[in-house]
Amino acid sequence: MKYFLAATLLLLSTLTQAYNQQALMSSYFGVVLIRGYNQDGGMAYGSGVVVAENEVVTNCHVLRATKQPWVSRGEDSYPITSVRADTWHDLCLVTTHAMPFQPVPLGNSSSLQRGQEITAIGHSNGVPAPITSVGEIQGLYPTETGFMIRSSAKFLMGASGSGLFDMDGKLVGINTFKTAGNGGSIHFALPVEWLKTLASLPVSQTFPVSGKALWEEDEDKKPYYMRAAVPESRQDWAALETIALAWTRSEKNSPDAWFSLGMAEQQLLHFSAAAQAYQHSVTLDPNFVEALFKRGHMAKKLGDGETVSAVETRLRQIDPQLVPVYQTFMGCEGSCH
Repeated sequence: MKYFLAATLLLLSTLTQAYNQQALMSSYFGVVLIRGYNQDGGMAYGSGVVVAENEVVTNCHVLRATKQPWVSRGEDSYPITSVRADTWHDLCLVTTHAMPFQPVPLGNSSSLQRGQEITAIGHSNGVPAPITSVGEIQGLYPTETGFMIRSSAKFLMGASGSGLFDMDGKLVGINTFKTAGNGGSIHFALPVEWLKTLASLPVSQTFPVSGKALWEEDEDKKPYYMRAAVPESRQDWAALETIALAWTRSEKNSPDAWFSLGMAEQQLLHFSAAAQAYQHSVTLDPNFVEALFKRGHMAKKLGDGETVSAVETRLRQIDPQLVPVYQTFMGCEGSCH
């Protein structure tokens, strides 16, 4: 049922949100492959995005294993001559020369909304042509500038440093790290606003690049949204409950914290607690569609027909096309009133 809901909501998003095909195609050609030989003679690779003439942004961790990296597309290659590295934020701006590719337009993460459709474009598994993955914004977490982005747009090994774009082809994030587990991967992108500081950093010609990234921090020092992602993807609901409880105490106005707690309580069959957590989530964010669906589901489990009906009414206010999806999800015939 969980996957039916996710797939149906994404399909609805695709049908209702406009996209600029020409702009997205232009951005597609602004994504490049980063390559280099590692110490064992094997190939190290990642992805990058052209952000200025002869300049490509990528993740610094892509440059950890090679002394002579280069940018490539197809059979063409362009040696990387220098780098400006912000290793903590895992962003590196590399320079090459005679590269004919046009920079992509920059957007901003602050304008994004939960549920908004986005596209990841990157060289997953080192394939020569970029691969696209359409998804939606699942979470937005405030940072010093911009928002860390959790999305359902998948990226695989080799797509670190690739671009996350809105449907107008504007770069909004850099795909960087993810979790893995039986419950599926959870994908995170760094906010595009972080690129602004790279130009002021010192230039270096030293490779490999070294330094710990924020997502590699000790677990108890990470922000709660990162801590919660691992047990969620591994379906370790007891661990998620512990983290989510601490998260709600620390950030009581975070709808994501309450949603994570609701998920944990639901899977632990604590339906009353799950209903309360989901209610907190939708009170804080009345447009949190997935939380509304789950609130309705818990209400049905508890025999609370009034809330089942109220959720349907709220979904109709957000988008009438959500109503038949909700009715199917809930097993209602024609109406959940």
